Amino acid sequence: MTSNQIIKSLPYQQPFLFVDKLTEISSEGITGNYTFKAIEYFYKGHFKNNPITPGVILTECMAQIGVVCLGIYILNEENSNRKNLQIALTSSQIDFFLTVFPNEKVTVISEKEFYRFNKLKCHVKMLNEKNELVCRGVISGMIKPTVNET
Repeated sequence: MTSNQIIKSLPYQQPFLFVDKLTEISSEGITGNYTFKAIEYFYKGHFKNNPITPGVILTECMAQIGVVCLGIYILNEENSNRKNLQIALTSSQIDFFLTVFPNEKVTVISEKEFYRFNKLKCHVKMLNEKNELVCRGVISGMIKPTVNET
């Protein structure tokens, strides 16, 4: 499965799609990028005259690349039907170290801890363009295709 096929399989669209490209993909982990454009909707109010990317959005970017994209890849390896995915975040614990400003490109690196019973748990980190650690943590989610599609 290619990077573009995985991205097209995501159940997100603009303005809530935080994946530009996937650069490394395996059943053990995934790496991808996203550039936070200055026109993003959340910059208008966070913070006045000094916009920064909210931590919840950084977490969402890490979850989309590090858990959902990896989950789609793993499901495809199992020959599962990827249409109409059921996705739910089950837990996250993220530590933040640096801010992300408008027009900054970030890289998300995810390593699978385990995948069983449709639950995927990953160690995920985000780096800025200077290769500095922005945030890191553990994110878990449930990812499975729906049953009885017609």
